[in-house]
Amino acid sequence: MIMTQTLAKKKLSLAVLCAVLGVVSGAAGAQTNPAETGYLTDERHAVTTSGVGLCWHTGTGPAPVSTLQWDPNFVPASAAKAVAPLEPVAVAAVTPEPLKTITERVTLDADTLFDFDQATLRSTGRAALDEFAGKIKGIDPEMITAVGHADRLGSGAYNQRLSEQRAEAVKIYLVSKGVAPDRMHTEGKGEMQPVTKSGECDGAQSAKVIACLQPDRRVEVEVVGTRVAK
Repeated sequence: MIMTQTLAKKKLSLAVLCAVLGVVSGAAGAQTNPAETGYLTDERHAVTTSGVGLCWHTGTGPAPVSTLQWDPNFVPASAAKAVAPLEPVAVAAVTPEPLKTITERVTLDADTLFDFDQATLRSTGRAALDEFAGKIKGIDPEMITAVGHADRLGSGAYNQRLSEQRAEAVKIYLVSKGVAPDRMHTEGKGEMQPVTKSGECDGAQSAKVIACLQPDRRVEVEVVGTRVAK
């Protein structure tokens, strides 16, 4: 007798639940998903009920999970595991090192580059320029200037032409080593900028005076540019 009463109560509860589902199904219409309800639905995906408001469980698949609070399989939204948002990863900004303008200057002995009173490069002169070209390989040149100088022996006009010819010879050789010709500038100062002091090499032309005036016979090469980043 007690078992019969318990069974009757369960059937009554299910009938009430299905009746409510039938009302909700009519309101929700096509929004009801049979995979979510677990109950038999019609072609509009509404829960199918009998004439007295009863519904039928499909009997297949996992137990239905509902988001409706009156459903016995209701799972509150708070029970869902919250997914923590991804935190942004801080990326350190890399500031490139600013390029610095540098200046390289070398003074080449004209007697090393040329024979006395000549503007044709000697083998030792070419070797000296090869060494210089190797030193400036790490520089992106903005300008390379070659300035020729002469001693006081001979006329001023002659020494001016000689200093210009020697500077031009240096340019031609450096261009052959890969220097851009439009980056090269040459000029001659003749005997106007001696290194020796006044009265230091007095006297007429002689081997002693020529040797004394040797520092005045020179070519100064200056490179202005930026160091190439490695």
